Amino acid sequence: MTLRTVDEREPLLRASDLSNDLHKTISISKVEEVGDYENPQKWPSSFKWLVTSLLFFMAFTVTFNCISPMPIASRIIEDLNDGQPNRYATVLLVTIWEFGEAAGPLVIAPLSEMYGRYPVINICSVLFVMATALGAVAQTAPVMIVSRALSGLVVTSNVLGPAIVGDIFEPEQRGSPMSLVMLAPLIGGSIGPALSGYIAESLHWRWVVWMNVVLTSSCAVLFIICLKETYHAAIIKKKERLLHKASRQATRLEANDEVVEIKSESQNGLMESIVRPAAILSSSGILVALALPGAIAYAHYYNITTTMPDILQNIYGLSAPQIGASLFSFSIGSIASVMLCNLTLDKIYASMKAANGGIGLPEFRLPICIFGALALPLTIALYGWAAELQLPLSMVLTSVGLIGMAMLAVEIPLAAYIVDAFGDYSASAMTGLVVIRCLAGTFLPLGAAPLIDTFSYGWGFTILSLITLALAPIPILVMQHGHEWRQRSVYTRLEPDQ
Repeated sequence: MTLRTVDEREPLLRASDLSNDLHKTISISKVEEVGDYENPQKWPSSFKWLVTSLLFFMAFTVTFNCISPMPIASRIIEDLNDGQPNRYATVLLVTIWEFGEAAGPLVIAPLSEMYGRYPVINICSVLFVMATALGAVAQTAPVMIVSRALSGLVVTSNVLGPAIVGDIFEPEQRGSPMSLVMLAPLIGGSIGPALSGYIAESLHWRWVVWMNVVLTSSCAVLFIICLKETYHAAIIKKKERLLHKASRQATRLEANDEVVEIKSESQNGLMESIVRPAAILSSSGILVALALPGAIAYAHYYNITTTMPDILQNIYGLSAPQIGASLFSFSIGSIASVMLCNLTLDKIYASMKAANGGIGLPEFRLPICIFGALALPLTIALYGWAAELQLPLSMVLTSVGLIGMAMLAVEIPLAAYIVDAFGDYSASAMTGLVVIRCLAGTFLPLGAAPLIDTFSYGWGFTILSLITLALAPIPILVMQHGHEWRQRSVYTRLEPDQ
């Protein structure tokens, strides 16, 4: 199947596509004249940061919901499985979320590019509340696992969060908001397990899930009230519809004929948008290449969260609340990495742009990513051997913090690179990245469990670190040759930032 290349900045339903001669006389330039109030990049700075705060809260809520069962997963499975433990079901309860996140963006991102960010985010937010509530009333382990998969299926923050940042901020301004949006999951991922451990210990694990229902409901209400459309093509298409409506009223066009034409165009545009992420992924070797170190880095988060409870309980004798609180070490390292990116990402970009004669390239986002890709294998091996040799607990927690720092040093610049390199196709490009990343987060931890059983923590994580090290040169190669490689894909922005 040959996919027609579409500029996502243009409306999928154009006035010139309609058969009536009057519609053909509508000036597209007038349609595309978007005032400062309507242009997201011209919004007041205060409102831009309000939108960023909403994205922060959404990302926090999603990760809080995703990770909060981590220290109590075995207890949930035993309670729903007639008191029988099941190790694989316990791991799946935590990681199945990522399987849903791998499938959802295949539809969420294209729909956002056809109908706009606002309706897609709000519809998915309501579905997110319903899926979370299903878990709160689940009476069997399979229903609980299905509710977790459905929750991941309708998550929008991982794809639309970076895309919205790209919608409303200029390239030189994206580093700080991107860092803030990436920081939120780390805070949610540390507070969630800490609170869930204490709540499950003092009350019941179902209170944890109901707390998630309250958070997701609050997030949904805030987005409905406060968010505005940020996607340029959707804003233009709305103005175009208004012009069409005015022209129809003036000339008394035949409504039935036009509805048929519009429906046909909409169906074609929707199908084109749905297959676009696969087309971008298949046509962009850079996206595939960078997705691999990004995916393995992301999977290590679940390798840590699924092995930490056993290590801390069986080797160091910690309770469930203490295990949940121990994940703060990961967040401390991650926050340090976010601060590093916040302080340096835009400065490095501006400095390299100035040194390049005032021409900015997406590859200027990658120096910190290279550092993270080289540091991550060392931190993974340190974590495994600290547990294997039963070193002091502080060493285990320090290694977890270093993993968090290295992981975010990979992920934040990678997201910024995709937004810059793919421009208006960034949501679809992020979808390709997220699909690969979430599949890795779902299934690699399932493979890590028998690896650790066979080779122990030390050698098991050493093997994982060697796999990670093998992918470390990829961002270095993209840094050196990415500008030339990007020209091979029709979806990659051809013009550098001047």
